[in-house]
Amino acid sequence: MALDPGEYDISELGPAIQGVENVDELEAILEAEKAGEDRVGAKRLVESRIEKFREDGDGGDGGFDPSEMSPADIANALQDVDSVERLQEIRELEEDAEDRDNVLRLVDKRIDSIQGSDEQTVVERDPPEERHPDLDHPTADKQYVEDLADGTYRDMWVYCETTDGELLDVSREMLGKARRLMDGYNDEYGRDERVVGVLLGDGVADLTDEVVALGADVVVYQEDAELGRFRHQPYTELFSGLARAGGELDDEPDAGDSSWRDYDEPRYVLFPATNNGRDLSALVQAELDSGLASDCSGLYIDDTVVSNPAKTGREGDKREFEAVLHMKRPDFSGFEYSTILCLDNPTREFHPQAASVIPGSFEAPEPDPSREGETYEYDFDLPEEWFGVEVTEHDELDSGVDLTGHDVVVALGRGIGDDPTEGMELGLELTDAFADAALGITRGIVTSSYDFDGHVEQYAAEERQIGETGQVVEPKLYVAAGISGAVQHKVGMDESDTIVAVNTDPDADIRDFSDYYVRGDLFEVLPALTEALESGELDEAALTAGGVGDD
Repeated sequence: MALDPGEYDISELGPAIQGVENVDELEAILEAEKAGEDRVGAKRLVESRIEKFREDGDGGDGGFDPSEMSPADIANALQDVDSVERLQEIRELEEDAEDRDNVLRLVDKRIDSIQGSDEQTVVERDPPEERHPDLDHPTADKQYVEDLADGTYRDMWVYCETTDGELLDVSREMLGKARRLMDGYNDEYGRDERVVGVLLGDGVADLTDEVVALGADVVVYQEDAELGRFRHQPYTELFSGLARAGGELDDEPDAGDSSWRDYDEPRYVLFPATNNGRDLSALVQAELDSGLASDCSGLYIDDTVVSNPAKTGREGDKREFEAVLHMKRPDFSGFEYSTILCLDNPTREFHPQAASVIPGSFEAPEPDPSREGETYEYDFDLPEEWFGVEVTEHDELDSGVDLTGHDVVVALGRGIGDDPTEGMELGLELTDAFADAALGITRGIVTSSYDFDGHVEQYAAEERQIGETGQVVEPKLYVAAGISGAVQHKVGMDESDTIVAVNTDPDADIRDFSDYYVRGDLFEVLPALTEALESGELDEAALTAGGVGDD
């Protein structure tokens, strides 16, 4: 068997099986998952991979007839063909049939991308100031843009966000994930790079031991009463200063002891995808002149080969990048994920490779008080102009609603639109019928203009939103009523043990990843479910009135 699925989180399993191209091995992985943890999401990943190969017929090696395809379809299909011999066969088939010039050029270009063209063209790139002399380019005036050439990069840094003197849960989750990533990285590449925790704020020195216990090898921090409240400029300047400390671009070498490191900037950085974390991650990466993948739910490190001339420097060349952080995030529509890579150009380096992580995406580790680590305090200057805005008064908001940790979550979507108040009432009644349940909603309700009666209006607040920009839940039972199943919602609940969907649309996307699907009107189905819980008997007639589907 190519791999043991039990050794992977679901977010890690998908990338891992991309390297398995044998259907028999994939079926063995599927059987191992069924015999082991038997996770619905994991089984779907493997089944989807198997289905892909079966649809391709011969495993995606180009077994198609170009005469039966449009040029656009051929262009897509050619990306799966890595054999020059097979590409030449496809070219001959096209010449004997349609003999379309544009198709022949597509095949020739694919052949060149694999074996390299005899006449390689160097991609010349002029500076933006020369290409656009009529425009003002603020980035051209930045102190560090392209100043760092042949830099050295090591370690994975984790920004550990805090509130009220405590680490956020997502900070703990990122430390655990970073520990697992760097342990695997060191084993794979024979190196000894570290996890570095970063703390900024007032009184954060008290948290350094906890950060080490959660997986960090080194903790760097700066504390000051002025940093008690998150502010964009000081936090950006300080994090960037810490990232450069001891390196070629360190402009304040007396701010702290940087003898513990021998590199210019971090190799990787993780930020939390919280309100403050999203702001800070974008600002820091812009200051460090690199890229950012935001709102990620999956991370892994692997080598990658690209043929994009912007990255290779020559048309037709391939270039291998080692130990690239692959950052997975949900697309804006459809049930797909994009994997974001931050790769150097021939004339410009992009480090650190950085991602912001959706809270709840990874499991938080158990603290290990016996772990040992190093701690370094810094004292960068804090110019008065960084604190031009003074907060004279503030109100403490309620801590909000925590939907995690419940056995059952009942979630409502835009299907309640015919009567929003009654729909919310029915959801609350079903929630109350369970011993340990909570009510959640989709972003569609949060952003809608529904007019709720006062007694249920509070349940339509953003604090109950589940999904990419809301909470991530993993209950034993998830009841999705009137929810279409957009990917932004899916990432917030697809790790639930059992998913029951109620929807009038037989083609709703949520049907594809539900364990049970009830085709029916939630205004009829939810009362029947509530009555069944309270009586201990299910009135199947009440359900079948709208039709029942069991996937």
